[in-house]
Amino acid sequence: MSKIVVRVRSDVGVERSIKETLHMLNLTKVNHAVIIPDNPQYKGMLQKAKDYITWGDASSSTVESMLSNRGRMSGDKPLTDDIVAESSDYKNIKDLAKAITDGDATVKDVPGLKRVFRLHPPRGPKGWGGIKRTFTIGGALGPRGTEIEALIERMI
Repeated sequence: MSKIVVRVRSDVGVERSIKETLHMLNLTKVNHAVIIPDNPQYKGMLQKAKDYITWGDASSSTVESMLSNRGRMSGDKPLTDDIVAESSDYKNIKDLAKAITDGDATVKDVPGLKRVFRLHPPRGPKGWGGIKRTFTIGGALGPRGTEIEALIERMI
């Protein structure tokens, strides 16, 4: 299983260890997203930076739309089925997304694919819903579970 992590807040005036954790997750700017494997090391990093990010369980359809719409190769070229087929063991973006979701592959399996997805701010009347409150009380921070899919669709 994989998780999608999105940076919500800036790191101005933040404790150094949290800032370093955000950089280790490759979340250097607001509205950037990464797909990470679900393991204890990453869970600790998520808990450390929970006041600046939101995350949830990745579904194959969401990962597929992120890869096809926002996936970029070196040189800022868009990711296509042809690139995936010639540079990895997968036939197309859909197969790669399924493997990433199941935990059998990572974004690193396609050489030259950037690990960070640059997303738009959330569209719609709600926007983030408050960047200083947790998701459970109507804000944007912390774990979302499967609700991350709705957020990602508004940001793609």
